[in-house]
Amino acid sequence: MSAVEATVTAEAQEPGSRNKSITPRQVSVTEDEEKQGAFKPMDLNRVMKLLEDNDKDDLEEKQLKSVKKLVQYYQNGLPLRDLAQIFKILNLCAGKIENQPQFIEPACDILKLCGLPFLKKKVSDEITYAEDTAISIALLGDLMKIPSSELRIQICKCIVDFYHAEPKKHIPGYQQASSSYKIKMAEVGGLAKTMVQSMTLLENQLVEKLWVLKVLQHLSTSEVNCTLMMKAQAASGICVHLNDPDPSGQLLFRSSEILWNLLEKSSKEEIIQQLSNLECLLTLKEVFKNLFTRGFSHYDRQLRNDILVITTIIAQNPGAPMIECGFTRDLILFATFNEVKSQNPLVKGLKLSNSCEDFELKKLLFNIIVILCKDLPTVQLLIDGKVVLALFTYIKKPEKHKIIEWSAAQHEELQLHAIATLSSVAPLLIEEYMSCQGNARVLAFLEWCDSEDPFISQGNSFHGAGGRGNKFAQMRYSLRLLRAMVYLEDETVNTDLCEKGTIQQLIGIFKNIISKTNEKEEAIILEIQSDILLILSGLCEHHIQRKEIFGTEGVDIVLHVMKTDPKKIQSGLGYNVLLFSTLDSIWCCILGCYSSEDYFLEKEGIFLLLDVLALNQKKFCNLILGIMVEFCDNPKTSAHVNAWRGKKDQTAASLLIKLWRKEEKELGVKRDKNGKIIDTKKPLFTSFQEEQKIMPLPANCPSVAVMDIAENIRAKIYAVLGKLDFENLPGLSAEDFVTLCIIHRYLDFKIQATHKQRDLANKSWENFLARTSNAKTLKKAKRLQEKAIESSKYKGQPQNTILHRTVIKGLNTTVPSGGVVTVESTPVRLLGGPLADTDLALKKLPIRGGALQRVKAIKIGNGQNKSIPS
Repeated sequence: MSAVEATVTAEAQEPGSRNKSITPRQVSVTEDEEKQGAFKPMDLNRVMKLLEDNDKDDLEEKQLKSVKKLVQYYQNGLPLRDLAQIFKILNLCAGKIENQPQFIEPACDILKLCGLPFLKKKVSDEITYAEDTAISIALLGDLMKIPSSELRIQICKCIVDFYHAEPKKHIPGYQQASSSYKIKMAEVGGLAKTMVQSMTLLENQLVEKLWVLKVLQHLSTSEVNCTLMMKAQAASGICVHLNDPDPSGQLLFRSSEILWNLLEKSSKEEIIQQLSNLECLLTLKEVFKNLFTRGFSHYDRQLRNDILVITTIIAQNPGAPMIECGFTRDLILFATFNEVKSQNPLVKGLKLSNSCEDFELKKLLFNIIVILCKDLPTVQLLIDGKVVLALFTYIKKPEKHKIIEWSAAQHEELQLHAIATLSSVAPLLIEEYMSCQGNARVLAFLEWCDSEDPFISQGNSFHGAGGRGNKFAQMRYSLRLLRAMVYLEDETVNTDLCEKGTIQQLIGIFKNIISKTNEKEEAIILEIQSDILLILSGLCEHHIQRKEIFGTEGVDIVLHVMKTDPKKIQSGLGYNVLLFSTLDSIWCCILGCYSSEDYFLEKEGIFLLLDVLALNQKKFCNLILGIMVEFCDNPKTSAHVNAWRGKKDQTAASLLIKLWRKEEKELGVKRDKNGKIIDTKKPLFTSFQEEQKIMPLPANCPSVAVMDIAENIRAKIYAVLGKLDFENLPGLSAEDFVTLCIIHRYLDFKIQATHKQRDLANKSWENFLARTSNAKTLKKAKRLQEKAIESSKYKGQPQNTILHRTVIKGLNTTVPSGGVVTVESTPVRLLGGPLADTDLALKKLPIRGGALQRVKAIKIGNGQNKSIPS
């Protein structure tokens, strides 16, 4: 039987006794064990008292001997109930190390025992002694302050053993605590925080620093510990030492792993903020630069990419001084040196291989350029680095028999990534885009995408989704780039596109794609079609000549989309976006061009519009009705509208009136069961308008009345029915006629609102006259005004601030001053010219007969001027 088993037996012989960890307790062994020479009886309380006693000179040997006995006694593990006392003994030993180095060994021996699994007699011991255990484990972090390298390393080994503890032999009467118990108690005790703080004590001790980093690497696998480390500013504290000398390479590896864990398991925003300072970014820059130019092993390349990903995350913070530390310039150089030759010594003789790590690096560099370009000061660096030219080297059809440094699959993925990057960069660098013949390059590449040239796409990457075995992925990203440029509304770019035949080319691509549509590539084809229509809309809007080029061929592709099965439109899958793009193209490419309008009508385009309107999908109604209003200016439209029939022989007029009633119901307009007006004073008032409070709005914000007309469809329905003259409308019920009467008077009810505004203006004028003619009314109005001013003031007052009065005392006006004040000059004859004394407060202008009189100044004895009547 072991010593621990003897303890269990002794405890079992004392019924009803339950000693907590804070109670001194004698640990004894049985006579059989004594005969076997196992251990002698010992008292933990006696050991503590012995270590605390410093008066006698011969105590050191006894103290060391007693600790050695303790270590031997608990060689199979520490019971949870004895843990608090044993850690007090450990603390006493550690406290003696500075003056008595002999205590290093016993302290380290106790720490080795702490690395073993803790022992519990009962299942409930883990809960009963949880607080004592957490406090004891937290003590390990405090012991790092002891200036002993051997002790610090043993503490770190002990903590690492928490995560790799090997089970010892079974001890009857005791069970090993669960493997996660120590880890949990370390979280509760806040060990991670004290270990981070101990880093400041190890500035020049590389070995100890590496051990602490190993500990933090293990601790940072927990969200609780990561939060504690974040509060201790671990991210910045670790980052600034990334470039410290370390022949082993462990410092950089473990530090980057910890930073990764902090970003993933604690507040990402807070960690980014900690790393967004000049010192951290300068360190990251030097580390990345060294790994990029001097790292050639597989391990170095992986570490280089990890550092770049961390940098990319930091770069998302607009406040990070990426430009100031020179990191942005270096990253742009590294991203483009392969495509644009540079004389910079940093990249002289450098070349990327087609290894997985270098391929990943290239994609990461493209990605960080997209993030960096969001900061406008980066634009000049992008120009200097010739980023647009470098990216355009990928936008060309594959050349036969040309040797490239990447594999076919890698080159395809980089090509797609480069086009996607250009979509973000090129709109910021229009001059560089045009100087590189950007439009011509993209259109030539699109022509190849639409051609029948054999090309086997891999479609493995994120950007290549949906493009396996075809060129749809290349076409999709090229069109995105064109769309980004067209939406700038830069006339130079758009004119250049039109002169190069973009409108005809895009219509041709659209027609070719229609014939290639299949279920497998449906999503990407719908996106391509939507982008083509949006680009055409951007080019043709406000330009009649371009609308004429769009012509009948363009109308045909619009009509093709409009004939899509309504079930598909309601199913999603990109059909909604395509339909929105189509409606936008009707507005921008057809309306205003009479020949296109007539062709649209001839091909029953109005019927198709009303068919979509009859689907009763609110997201389309506003746009379709707007198109209908514009189309009704064409005299041929009325006949088409009246001729349309929907389900159950529904007419267009009936459909529009039904939409009106539905809109009013959603807006909460008060109507009776027959559709008649209930509130004659507010016939069009909505529940939203009643609930809305009066709120001040900036001058550039549209008013509620304007938004009411823009957002709801009543004004557009009124306009369409108005174009149809409100008469001889077929297929209406009695309820429809009641609603039609309300629609007919819609504009009258809105003039009624104008009368109300006029009444308010008249009332305001009457109040003004009352104030100017009645002193009591004026005083009352003044009091109300001062009260309103006081109530509007901010009550809280920051410390050490000086408040200035904004109200002029004694001002006899109740009209608030505006931004511009008109001042009528006082006649020169009263003031004496520009150089005269201007202290009017000391002067009184004489008034006689209600009018100002000419005055002259005389000099009195004290040197002052005094005005007297002439």
